[in-house]
Amino acid sequence: MRTRARGYGLVLLLVVASIAMQMMVEGSNATRFLTVALQAATLVAAVQVSGEHRAALRVAALAAMAAVAAALLTWIINGEIPPAASATVNGLLVAFAPAAIARGLIGELRERREVTVATLAGVLAIYLLAGMFFSFLYGVIGAADAGALFAGQDTADAGDALYFSFATLCTVGYGDLTPAGDLARTVAVVEMLAGQIYLVTVVALIVGNLGRPTAAARPARR
Repeated sequence: MRTRARGYGLVLLLVVASIAMQMMVEGSNATRFLTVALQAATLVAAVQVSGEHRAALRVAALAAMAAVAAALLTWIINGEIPPAASATVNGLLVAFAPAAIARGLIGELRERREVTVATLAGVLAIYLLAGMFFSFLYGVIGAADAGALFAGQDTADAGDALYFSFATLCTVGYGDLTPAGDLARTVAVVEMLAGQIYLVTVVALIVGNLGRPTAAARPARR
């Protein structure tokens, strides 16, 4: 149980590191490889902390590790890392990691019957992964039609999509990047609603009950 608790903190740190790497450093081959490795490590850690042994989760983790190896070999042989490697690992991460962490959190709450700091770390990791998930969707929209993503901007990189995603998720609305097409606007609206609903329900509930036993663990009143 202690290993799982530490695992949620590790997953949160890996997610934060991956986001920071994509936002703060220029897109060199070394940066791209490190980002791929961080995302793969995050997926593996999420699968491990979930306590699940389902084939789909293990296959996803193995696929992420294979993508890291392929990216390294391509870098050594061709001198560059293709964007497809990062996109593949990022897609696997945002598709499988949130569900895996949620399963682990539910299982831990049933076993320990207490809301802990580790629970909060897992919940926050899911929130950050949601931002990465929507940035992945924006990247897909931009890849299909760059002009349909941001108004007045014909090109957009992964950092732009990630920045816009978290600004939208937190409903900050700086206005420096605005969705251009109907599809991008629709995704942005869904992200705004999902982010706010998650904060005022799940995160608020966990923070409000931090350190307290769950309802199932409380003695019944006579």
